[in-house]
Amino acid sequence: MIMPLLTPFDPWENKYCTCPEKFSLSPYTGCSHNCLYCYASSYIRNFSFPQPKKDFVKRLEKEVKQIPINSIITIANSSDPYQPIEKKHKLARKMLLLLKNHELKINIVTKSILILRDIDVLKDLRNIVVSFTFTCLDKRLARKLEPGCIYSPSEKLKTISALSKYISVAARLDPLIYPLNTKNIKETVQALKDSGARQIITSTYKIKPDNFKRMCEAFPECAPLWRKLYLEEGEKKGGYNYLAVNLREKLIREVEGAAKNNKFEFSSCREGFYNLNTANCDGTSLFPVL
Repeated sequence: MIMPLLTPFDPWENKYCTCPEKFSLSPYTGCSHNCLYCYASSYIRNFSFPQPKKDFVKRLEKEVKQIPINSIITIANSSDPYQPIEKKHKLARKMLLLLKNHELKINIVTKSILILRDIDVLKDLRNIVVSFTFTCLDKRLARKLEPGCIYSPSEKLKTISALSKYISVAARLDPLIYPLNTKNIKETVQALKDSGARQIITSTYKIKPDNFKRMCEAFPECAPLWRKLYLEEGEKKGGYNYLAVNLREKLIREVEGAAKNNKFEFSSCREGFYNLNTANCDGTSLFPVL
């Protein structure tokens, strides 16, 4: 049985999720960015070897007609639509050309500068927000955390800047991995502000067995600390190991404070600190009011 392309987001109704009702859509199964911290590899076999979805455009053309007008479509929640395979198949571009003919709200989640290839299509969409993932300013750390994503932090900032001339961009400072990328939060938020982003979205790294194995192998010097913070002192929620609430709140508040100082909209994602949020946790508050 072939699964539908457009599926309701968060069918498990995670109690920490504050996203508005929306649909998920991805042209690919799997992702070659190979981010060490990725949780999706726990759910999808051979996740690091992405494949285009069969008859994607033809199926989407039929399914989108069944979606209510002004529905939010998030592209994509786990598999980057602009990973390297997109250069060959161009399914993300074909998808946008199709969706522009429908009254929908499009939220693209990516960390790839390849999205700039489609700026001509993106700027013509009436309801479009880009949520751009940014992990750190340190080039070496970024490459180590995201070995399949070859773009440097400076290239990503330039991409945000180019997009923001036409489109509202939310920057996902995500995940916060204590202590790897949590030492220069103020500088990182400032750089994102200077690049033209309008909102900061953040969350802490959460352990699944496979991503924890990758992280410990890549950063053996941090492994004892992470075992203590997550496995001994942390919390188990929804199948994930979280940091203890006090440390999580400290990190989230640090980002929130930097965002406030830079007059950013702010939200944390699936952390439980709803009182700190000034906007939706997925960037959808940035859709223009028509």
